[in-house]
Amino acid sequence: MKMTFKKSALTTLIAAIVAAGSAAQASEDPVKLGLMLPYTGTYTALGEAITNGLELAIAQHGDQLGGRDVEYVKLDSEANPSKAPQNMSRLVRGDNVDFVIGPVHSGVAMGMLRVAQQTGAITIIPNAGLGAATNELCMPNVFRTSFSMWQDSYPMGKVAYEMGHRKVVTITWDYAGGKEDLAGFEEAFTEAGGEILRQILVPFPNTEFQSYLAQIASDRPDAVYTFFAGGGGVSFVRDYAAAGLKETIPLLGSGFLTDGNLAAIGEAGEGVMTTLHYAETLDTPQNRAFVEAYQEAYGQLPDTYAVQGYDTGMMLVQALEAVEGDTSDRERLIEALANVQLDSPRGPLSFSASHHPIQNVYLREIRDGKHEVVGIAHENLEVPDAACRM
Repeated sequence: MKMTFKKSALTTLIAAIVAAGSAAQASEDPVKLGLMLPYTGTYTALGEAITNGLELAIAQHGDQLGGRDVEYVKLDSEANPSKAPQNMSRLVRGDNVDFVIGPVHSGVAMGMLRVAQQTGAITIIPNAGLGAATNELCMPNVFRTSFSMWQDSYPMGKVAYEMGHRKVVTITWDYAGGKEDLAGFEEAFTEAGGEILRQILVPFPNTEFQSYLAQIASDRPDAVYTFFAGGGGVSFVRDYAAAGLKETIPLLGSGFLTDGNLAAIGEAGEGVMTTLHYAETLDTPQNRAFVEAYQEAYGQLPDTYAVQGYDTGMMLVQALEAVEGDTSDRERLIEALANVQLDSPRGPLSFSASHHPIQNVYLREIRDGKHEVVGIAHENLEVPDAACRM
């Protein structure tokens, strides 16, 4: 028995020495961040803004995470869902990154989540808004620093009713993201007592809206709520104004209707009201400092995508400080990420049990070509991820 004890003690001591050596080696290696974002194609600007925000946050902390240097491994997702599993596997198994950051496109996220489940890779989603990522498909190693379609649209349903609107037409593209967005608005609006006169689903990515606008005019609703984004958002807002509807039927929408599009929309956007978790005009010390730093670094105003990247960086800064740069203890690292609380440019930011951000959603109105914050549409909104079984 005595000999057995000595052997056991020796084995334990050797294991401890090996572990200490491994930890020391790890502390000398850089933290590897795998960025799986679109760097070509339609969503290039979004991928670049997220990357800019992320790199700015880490640069402000000496280009280190938990005392370790940082290495960026950038892979163009091409916003292509069919390539997502292969690209994710390349970052995790080939490049051995410590974290995967991405994507922008919800279809790409579905492929990434499958690999995240198989490998346990710690994944931070800085944009894709599909609800399932932190609901039906939630897992301990997956976090979101952005939003879900429901989170940004639900508050507008209550706001619309409080404005006195009782009958509303909703319109979006016929695809998952658009329908999730409308569902959030319609849930809140009908709960308050409002009526959805008609839901219009436009074939994706059609931007010919004339026939639908004629239908809206004949329905004569109190207001219209919409989700379009990018070029589709620009076309819808401009066509809506050109059809003479803006003056008689207020246009409401998700913030992505106009975010990043103000210059292209021009005068047609004046008075359009949206809800979103950020606005570049948010008047807080944190946002003023962020806007100044971003403009100095990149020569342009930040947008929502830049903030989401920035907060991803700040999340990593805080979590890696908590674990003193040690990425070898996965459970401890996940716990540190889950406990992050930020004084973000967007406002207070923390994470729910499903790892979805708890954040303010703001009511914004376009005035003189800017998103002016009218007020907080919903404070510290938590997404009801009832299907999450972590």
